[in-house]
Amino acid sequence: MNLNQVTLPVVDIDTAVGFYEAMGFTLIVRSPHYARFECPEGEATFSVHLSDPPVAVNGFVVYFECADLDARVEELRERGFVFSRLPTDERWLWREARLHDPSGNTLCLFWAGQNRRNPPWRVPAVAWQ
Repeated sequence: MNLNQVTLPVVDIDTAVGFYEAMGFTLIVRSPHYARFECPEGEATFSVHLSDPPVAVNGFVVYFECADLDARVEELRERGFVFSRLPTDERWLWREARLHDPSGNTLCLFWAGQNRRNPPWRVPAVAWQ
């Protein structure tokens, strides 16, 4: 299995498309109620779909990996993006910054290097019988 994509609810498609394009994502599908984007690096995609207001606060956080995290955050701030948390070294060995899209969805830009998939506390592989 491989994760295909995550779809976020938004209250305004045009505003969401503008926001995510300004962040550097490439729009690849567009309709009045849906849009899909490619990430600037790798092969991942994500989408947004029109939701009746208000979008419920759901506790989900969408993580976007950035090898150049600090520079990326600074560039986005210079272009007017507001971050709720600037790049911070976390105890789980990731460096994270957070912001919200216009619909209130929480986004985390992060860099974890090898610790993303291989943290020191990774569970050992189990051989199946």
